[in-house]
Amino acid sequence: MANETSRYFRKGLGLKEEVQPVLESEYGSSLVSLLKERDHRLDVGRLRFRLAESFGFCYGVDRAVEYAYEAREKFPDRRLFLVGEIIHNPYVNRQLREMGVTFIYPDDRGRFDFSQVEDEDVVIVPAFGVRLEDFERLEEKDCIVVDTTCGSVLLVWKRVESYAEDGFTALIHGKHYHEETRATSSRVRKWEDGTFLIVRDMDEAERVCRYIRGEGDREAFLDFFEGKYSEGFDPDEDLGRIGVANQTTMVASESLAIADRVREAMEARWGEEADERFRSFDTICSATQDRQDAVHEMLEDEPDVMVVIGGYNSSNTNHLAHLCSQRVPTFHIEDATCVDPETGRISHKEIMGEELHDTPDWLPEGEVEIGLTAGASTPDNKIGETIERILRLDGRDPGRVLSEVRGRELPQAAG
Repeated sequence: MANETSRYFRKGLGLKEEVQPVLESEYGSSLVSLLKERDHRLDVGRLRFRLAESFGFCYGVDRAVEYAYEAREKFPDRRLFLVGEIIHNPYVNRQLREMGVTFIYPDDRGRFDFSQVEDEDVVIVPAFGVRLEDFERLEEKDCIVVDTTCGSVLLVWKRVESYAEDGFTALIHGKHYHEETRATSSRVRKWEDGTFLIVRDMDEAERVCRYIRGEGDREAFLDFFEGKYSEGFDPDEDLGRIGVANQTTMVASESLAIADRVREAMEARWGEEADERFRSFDTICSATQDRQDAVHEMLEDEPDVMVVIGGYNSSNTNHLAHLCSQRVPTFHIEDATCVDPETGRISHKEIMGEELHDTPDWLPEGEVEIGLTAGASTPDNKIGETIERILRLDGRDPGRVLSEVRGRELPQAAG
């Protein structure tokens, strides 16, 4: 399926104009459009809203959702399947279910059961991509495939493939259970001796560095990283040549810091040979970087509180929430329904954790500046609805606010 054919679609299905009105209706927001027009700011009484300069749907997510809608439009009478979730946003995935898309979820080991898929069915590959072995199984099915894998993810795959081809172990900064990292690590299988090792954070990277320097125990190392390396991985052999890559949604500064520490360890172990034994390329996607940079810029003039909107299983949203929480009180909410205008409570996820909390009186008294941002899988309407609920919490009617602001900005008629 390497090339675009009548059974494999990677560049859309030629129906963008047909589906665009539906996408704007289901995912657009008048309030978000208003904030964009007003330098990402809106003052309403005591409330001052600030929206990050870069937020929400990125190009890759926008494209993936659009292609899914085009697939439904092009094949109205066929069964549509989706491998996992199109993106990590519950609202978007719910919309696809209502369109008749059947989701195929992986088992605990990340394996998909395609037994229900038949030749004339349509299978959508999500923005994260799928593992090489899953793609090969879909090829055997001879079904129609709509591949929405993000271009930034494909660039990481090329790096990992080049490492494996040249005999380097791909050291991947990412979450070993995340769909994207599973798909990325699988690319080493293109070569018989391809190897990978996944590290979650700097602490895990430091364990690798210690082993490179000769300070670790082999069995303890393998036990600790179980489930995070390729079959037959031998740290004594496979850490001799390393190429660093990363899940595209990780925090860029940490990925770069990990690469630097591994380089230092290689230099300590191999001296001048390290230049021939170590490779590194920044593979954080530009959209992830832009959203992280926008948060850093916003926090230079700290708002009183930050609200971060996006799926609780969204990696890039979780990282945005973590960045914000280091400076100001931050609430990571899945969508607007987490804000209750009647009780004044907010339901939110623990920062970089799993526990859910229900917090009363979260909005400070008096004049308050509310910073807003959203992960790359969050549509504008979920941001707009959050603003609406915060306005209602303060006793304001969102529709009236919108019309009053628009009215003040209309040019006055000549006298």
